[in-house]
Amino acid sequence: MIGTGAISHKHAQAYKNIGFELTVCTDINAAGGRRFAEQYGCEFVPTYEELCRHPKVDYVDVCTFPDFRMQPIEICAQAKKHVQVQKPISTTLETARLMVEAARQAGIVLGVVSQHRFDDSSMFVAKAIRDGRLGKLLQVDCYVKWYRSAEYYSRPIKGSWTTEGGGALINQAIHGIDILRWIAGPVKELFGYWQLGALHKIESEDVVNAVMKFANGATGVLQASTAFWPGYTERTEFHGTKGTAIISGDKLTTWDVQDDAGEPAPVARDVASGASDPMAISLEPFERQFRDFAEAIRTGRKPLVAGEEGCQALEIVDAVYRSCRTGEKVTL
Repeated sequence: MIGTGAISHKHAQAYKNIGFELTVCTDINAAGGRRFAEQYGCEFVPTYEELCRHPKVDYVDVCTFPDFRMQPIEICAQAKKHVQVQKPISTTLETARLMVEAARQAGIVLGVVSQHRFDDSSMFVAKAIRDGRLGKLLQVDCYVKWYRSAEYYSRPIKGSWTTEGGGALINQAIHGIDILRWIAGPVKELFGYWQLGALHKIESEDVVNAVMKFANGATGVLQASTAFWPGYTERTEFHGTKGTAIISGDKLTTWDVQDDAGEPAPVARDVASGASDPMAISLEPFERQFRDFAEAIRTGRKPLVAGEEGCQALEIVDAVYRSCRTGEKVTL
C-alpha cells in the first residue's frame, strides 16, 4: 500500500476481512507509515520504488492524493505488478490516458477504487435498467450535497487544482458520476456553473451544477457541494417511462415501477453516507471490489472498474470544469 492516510485504513480492514495479506507499505511521512505497518502487521519501506519492486507484492494499492498516480504505474509496469488506484484515477485526463496505455503495454491490470458499483442497490438498478424494467430512461440526476469542515480544508493542498484536481466534483461527487456513467451510459453534452470557494478557503469549487444530455436521449442534473451544512445523503435518481429508482447513500430507497414483475427490489432505509463524515462508509463494497480485482488478475479479464472506466468518469468531470471556465456548452 502506497499512502497510509485515512482511506488506507478502510482498505486494510477490508483486506483483513477477506483474507488478503497486506505485505508492505510506504508513506512520505515515515513515522505515520511505520505506525500503520505496526498496526496492520506489514513491513514498512521508505520509498514507493522499493515497494513496487518488492518480491512479496502481487499488486500495489495506491491510496495517495490523485496527483501521484503515473509515478508508481511506471515502476509497476517495469516490475509487472498490477495496480489499483484510489478514486479519482488522476487529476487530469491526459495523465489518466497515459496510465491506461502504460498498463496496457505492460500487460498489467489497472483498476480504480469506485466501491459503490458493488453496493447491492447499484448492482440491482444496473441490471434492472439493462433488463428494461424502467422502460426508456428520461431523466438521470445526481445530487451530492455534502458538508466538509474548515478543518478538513485546513491543509493548502486540499481543494487545490494541482494536488486534488479540483474540489467537490472530482473528489466527493466522482462516485455518483461513476454510477451515472455506468448505468445510464455516455454523456453527450453538458453545461456547468460553479462557485469557487463559496464557503471554504479553497481555490476550487465547493458548489457546482451541471445540466447534462445523455447519448441515449435522457437529460439530467448534476449537483455537487461540500458547503451545505450539516451535509445530506447523496442521491442518484433514474426516471424512466415505466417508473423511478432512487439510490440514497448506499441503499435503494425508492422503487416505484408500473406493473413490475421482476426480482423484488432491495428497498431499504438505513443508509450509509459520507455526507458529513468521510469515513462513515461501509466496508462490504470495498471487500467486493477487492475480490473482483483479484479475480481479474487471476483470470486475465478486466476488473469491473478498470482504468478505462476511471477515465470515463473523469471525462465528465473535465467537461463540467471546461464548461464552467468558458461559459459554453461542452460536447464530449
